[in-house]
Amino acid sequence: MTNDQPSSIKPAVREMIERLIAFDTTSRNSNLELIHFVRDYLHTLGVECEIVHDSEGNKANLYATIGPRDRGGVALSGHTDVVPIDGQVWSVDPWRVSETDGKLFGRGTSDMKSFIAVALAMVPRFLEKPLTMPLHLCLSYDEEVGCLGVRGLLEFLETQPIKPRLAIIGEPTSMQVVTAHKGKLSMACHVHGSEAHSSLAPLAVNAVQEAAKVVMKLSEMAERKANEGPFDTAYDIPHTTVHTGVISGGTALNIVPKDCRFEFEFRSLPQEDTQALLREVKGYAHNELEPAMQARVSGTGIQFEELSSFPGLDTPPNAEVVELAKALTGANSTTKVAFGTEAGLFDQIGISAVVCGPGSIEQAHKPDEFISLEQVAACQRFMERLLERLQA
Repeated sequence: MTNDQPSSIKPAVREMIERLIAFDTTSRNSNLELIHFVRDYLHTLGVECEIVHDSEGNKANLYATIGPRDRGGVALSGHTDVVPIDGQVWSVDPWRVSETDGKLFGRGTSDMKSFIAVALAMVPRFLEKPLTMPLHLCLSYDEEVGCLGVRGLLEFLETQPIKPRLAIIGEPTSMQVVTAHKGKLSMACHVHGSEAHSSLAPLAVNAVQEAAKVVMKLSEMAERKANEGPFDTAYDIPHTTVHTGVISGGTALNIVPKDCRFEFEFRSLPQEDTQALLREVKGYAHNELEPAMQARVSGTGIQFEELSSFPGLDTPPNAEVVELAKALTGANSTTKVAFGTEAGLFDQIGISAVVCGPGSIEQAHKPDEFISLEQVAACQRFMERLLERLQA
């Protein structure tokens, strides 16, 4: 076993972190250069990979198995994309790892390339040992824009005769074992009104004003959830939240606006029926607002569009994957988080999942993102213990 000191960071781990951070895999970009690097690295070690491309061939997931292929085993999963640096003021180069005061700085160090790097750097160790249970590596794309890419990988896994039995998603949890997180549904609402000179406003349908009514309905729903629940006090925000974040509409003050568009989201407790919440706001728009709009001007109306969604996660505390993760971390307890991950999607296809990885979510998505060397060392110990368990 390695010790707790930053000096215990293996050179291969440090090198792999540096290599992965150097790829600008912002979600709007292709991740193929990184995927091909990982593929070639694994091929040199004798590990075959499956590459699952998106429909345009510009991005890809990667799947690889080490050890026996006739049983489920454990998957280590991570997303390769990172959030943009646009508008952020960095004091260091975000695409080149730099070290200061026991911290590694760079975009993706915390979220979540360090986890991937430790897993990849450990592959030679896993190959040296006679594993009785397989280790699977799952790398995805476009997690940061709605967990889009991993769906293709999971569809591929469902076609295989044997898929992983357990999954550990290495998002930054400070190596705490996360058994549950909220789900998310992101929506756009388009309100189509009618234009007129503002002096004739009563004869037109003001799209901004009608949109404001829907936004107020969402605000009322948010307040109701905060007051009435349901609640789960294990979360920092113990109830489902409803949030409107973007709105645009109108062209000039003296023109009744014809169009207005806004975006909103539900972040729901795993036991909450998010579709029921969506039906409530749609019912208000279509049954209470649209008839009056269309009575005034035909052809007006309100439309909704799903932007992205992912399910929540609620893994039982006595599940095998929870007991495994606790043994690997040495933890006696588990936790729940408000942010979302791909774990719920793994769970949906019967792969029991937890979230556990190095780094803190508090450093994610910020300028001068970093991970402490202590967290990288903790992840190394986690992998060493996993190696022991897969030989048992």
